[in-house]
Amino acid sequence: MTSTDASAEVNSETGTETSARATADQGTASGASSSPFRHSEIDRDAAPQFVLPLVVRLEKAAPPARTDALETAARAVLVLLSDERATAADGEWAQAVRDWQDARIRKVVRRARGAEWRRAAELPGITVTGRGPAATAAGDGPPPAAEVRVFPPVPLDGWPKELAKLQVSGTDLDDPEPPPAPDLTGPVLWLSPQVEMSAGKAMAQAGHGAQLAWWELDDAARTAWRAAGFPLAVRTASAERWDELTTSGLPVVRDAGFTEIAPGSCTVVADHPALRRP
Repeated sequence: MTSTDASAEVNSETGTETSARATADQGTASGASSSPFRHSEIDRDAAPQFVLPLVVRLEKAAPPARTDALETAARAVLVLLSDERATAADGEWAQAVRDWQDARIRKVVRRARGAEWRRAAELPGITVTGRGPAATAAGDGPPPAAEVRVFPPVPLDGWPKELAKLQVSGTDLDDPEPPPAPDLTGPVLWLSPQVEMSAGKAMAQAGHGAQLAWWELDDAARTAWRAAGFPLAVRTASAERWDELTTSGLPVVRDAGFTEIAPGSCTVVADHPALRRP
């Protein structure tokens, strides 16, 4: 597998640690049975490699808040996975999604502003807008709501030229205020407190976590989540909670280790109410 230049893009992949429900036949619309983890590592490495491109709008004078960007990236992945163009047997993106899921699950986050963003928005894809944080305690206006555009998977070496030249180096996002405590009755993507990640890397990891949760849910839970607009929160777990989460049986993202962090690092636990053990 080929590593990429970390200064040019964040290339992040899921590992294979999920609960036993994620080992059934691969597909795109059949609940937990749609997980592609039935493949051996050798099979997945031998398959043609695809990547899911995500582009975050990052205007120089008005960047989005970090947590909003992470949550919006996660929702963007879910929106694409549930779109009829990806799930219908004859959907225009269905084959690309199947090919992507048959190989390594790669996501690359790049940034764009101004004319770059407008050109990216003209390509087939879906733009998801975040909720944006509230105004700060000091009375300052909030950052703009995050905008993330997700595109159907493309061959690893076959990026559209409008996206291939975009960069992610220098993506440094902050939250103007600490995000509020998450609603624990809803889905939460817990980030590891032990791993430091750039905003782009963390966006890709949040997307992985959302995808693992989606794969493991049954059809009823998927339908309900989609109908609600994919509510979710992304938060960094405390050290104590992280230890509990990683042994809870919930889906865990293990990074392939090509950029920023060591191979096999646990980065995200996907905590969806429907997946919690009684």
